[in-house]
Amino acid sequence: MQLQLISFVLIILHCMDYTGCQQHSTSRHRQQRQNSSVSSGCQQGACLTCSDYNGCLSCKPRYFMHLERIRMKQIGVCMTSCPPGYYGTRSPERNTCTKCRSECDSCFNKNFCTRCRIGFYLHLGKCQETCPEGLVRSDTQRECVPKCNAECELCVNSETCTRCQPGLYKLNGRCHRICPDDYELNDKLMECVPQVHCEVTAWSEWSPCSRFGRTCAFRRWQETRTRQVLQYPSPFGTPCPETSETKECLVKRRKCPGQRLNDRTDRRNRNNRKENQEARRERKRERERARVMADRQDNRNKTEHRHRRGRVPDPVSPQEGLVQ
Repeated sequence: MQLQLISFVLIILHCMDYTGCQQHSTSRHRQQRQNSSVSSGCQQGACLTCSDYNGCLSCKPRYFMHLERIRMKQIGVCMTSCPPGYYGTRSPERNTCTKCRSECDSCFNKNFCTRCRIGFYLHLGKCQETCPEGLVRSDTQRECVPKCNAECELCVNSETCTRCQPGLYKLNGRCHRICPDDYELNDKLMECVPQVHCEVTAWSEWSPCSRFGRTCAFRRWQETRTRQVLQYPSPFGTPCPETSETKECLVKRRKCPGQRLNDRTDRRNRNNRKENQEARRERKRERERARVMADRQDNRNKTEHRHRRGRVPDPVSPQEGLVQ
């Protein structure tokens, strides 16, 4: 009986020892595996000092120390900038990443949020659940935005629009259906833009009296003056006036140099034209006389033919005169 009891106690002690050794071996293996992963983190070039167990202990200048939680342990990591939800603080000893307030998604420092978590709205660097009077919540921006006028689509405040509703045109922060005087619609910008009116220079001096580029041989001539366009108008601006003007001018008629020879030639040509016209008229009269004589001869022949056949008509035909 005593031997059986002693054997049972030895078996239990052996099992306990085996279990303890197995647990110790498992724990040691887990620790070695964690230490191996941490040791690889220590090899990064941003660490100034590090530990196989805790990662980076200090960082090189300009890097931020950030503590990452792995299960129940925190590992140090050196980063060029802090991750979302943290802000960086610099000091002569070390640069660290500090967690933002619980309602902030990102922040500039502990008192100034740059973006809020869902359910909070940013206003003046603070994340709050309700917006001040005159502001409304924007779920897309997670901010308190101004309550715009009914004509505004976007605004800075209730008095100043940055974008108007469709069909309206913006001018000085206000929205208009019809632009005021001296302004016109710009459908591309959806704004009222100033009208641009035409601008011209002063009239030039009158040109010398001339006609067809000549300043002689005529009594009624013309003189011209012009002006240039300095600014062309916008679609609804004042259009440009005439840029040239002509008026008649009277001067004493004078002959052009060499005109005497031309006058002789003109007279000769006029005489030739008169002679040609007279010759054409004479030829026309000759043709008319020949036609009349032919008609008379034809009538005479017809009369003689009737006499031969015994049917002489009454002598009636008066003698026709010749055409003079």
